[in-house]
Amino acid sequence: MVFNSLTFIVFFACVLTLHSLPFGWTTKKINLLIASYLFYSAWNPPFVILLWVSTVVDWYAAQGLVKARRQSARHAWMLLSVVANLGMLGYFKYGQFLLDNFTALMSAAGIAYHPAHYDIVLPVGISFYTFATMSYTLDVYLRRAAPAQNLLDYALFVTFFPHLVAGPIMRPTELVPQFAQPRRANADQLRFGIALMTLGLFNKIVLADSFLSQVAERVYDSDKIPGALDAWAATLAFSGQIFCDFAGYSSTAIGAALCLGFAMPDNFRFPYAAVGFSDFWRRWHITLSSWLRDYLYIPLGGNRHGARRTYLALMATMLLGGLWHGANWTFVAWGGLHGVYLAVERALRARFANYRPGPVMFVLLGLLTYTLVNVTWVFFRAKTFGKAWTVLRGMAGFNGDARPILATFSLLSVAAIVGALLLTHWLMRARTLESVVARTPPMVVSLVWALMAFAIIIAQGSGSAFIYFQF
Repeated sequence: MVFNSLTFIVFFACVLTLHSLPFGWTTKKINLLIASYLFYSAWNPPFVILLWVSTVVDWYAAQGLVKARRQSARHAWMLLSVVANLGMLGYFKYGQFLLDNFTALMSAAGIAYHPAHYDIVLPVGISFYTFATMSYTLDVYLRRAAPAQNLLDYALFVTFFPHLVAGPIMRPTELVPQFAQPRRANADQLRFGIALMTLGLFNKIVLADSFLSQVAERVYDSDKIPGALDAWAATLAFSGQIFCDFAGYSSTAIGAALCLGFAMPDNFRFPYAAVGFSDFWRRWHITLSSWLRDYLYIPLGGNRHGARRTYLALMATMLLGGLWHGANWTFVAWGGLHGVYLAVERALRARFANYRPGPVMFVLLGLLTYTLVNVTWVFFRAKTFGKAWTVLRGMAGFNGDARPILATFSLLSVAAIVGALLLTHWLMRARTLESVVARTPPMVVSLVWALMAFAIIIAQGSGSAFIYFQF
């Protein structure tokens, strides 16, 4: 089930109705748990078993960690959780990738190896819920948090449908305590929650799917060689598409949770106004960034053991972060480029520690950041390195014999949408959506809300699944 469907509207209306009825709090949590399982099983019912396995293993692992008296026993319980979660993730997401690379390696060594096709379906959202459940066990192991008081609360944390398949990646300390006491949205929360859902669906259905995705597809999914204009237009379109798609999902998820009385953390803070790449990763997919920092970068040494160890930890974190996004070497290249950017930025900051850019230079540095981020998006979007090099050559103006691919309307629509997106991000760079809405006259807010809702209705039917569902 996807947010941008009529089925979800009916589903969510039923969930809201049940949540508002005068049932006991335990009954309401059971209702939410059942609803979350139904939400997930709409894709493939047997994969609910994976949710149960992950939930039960981590629940008992955390209980074992608390009761264990020897450090060796604590290690064993922690490893059980990590192996179970990464084992499922590795089998379903990386099995074919590893097999293909092993076959290529054997072929390079002169050994003819022809394995049977893997043919395994990737469960929706497995990367997200395995990270969420692992954080629970790891936090208990590191004594950062106490285990949940009961299995119902923990199971609901794992399966809570707003964040289940594409984040935000929740920590148990952020959501489990909210299940302790009855929660129901007040009128302001309900209005703002529905407004967030409307904004998210507008970004997804109207901007990402109706305008931007088609432009990116015509270049990236075509055998034609793009010139500079087409290559840049398609890459800028994808930069807008992936933001509107993923931030749209996050806004819808946060809004849906708020309508039920629950708070979830921001996942995006206007990232295309970032100045520098550390700033970008504080604004883009924030919950993944913080997860990688806390459970990978810092355990690898972070910045506590000298410059060389810091750069190694940084590169390892970003390379694995790229691989998390997909079983393809292009994603590793995407993560590696970001690792290089962060390393170079760190070195420059150390070299020019006292430098303070003026207003003009500040904006230029922001545009440079955005330009280099777009270079990385080429590897994220291209399905092969060959296609990535073709697009990059086009962006650099080296495809001199290329013929036009995109129509004038497509070029103008990308320029208008991406230009408006960048302007919005810069205007909102140091603001929050809540503060802006609070200062805006209610009539204006209502008008914008109505226009977005109308555009969603007009465009409904042209949408597709969210990009991050494949991760």
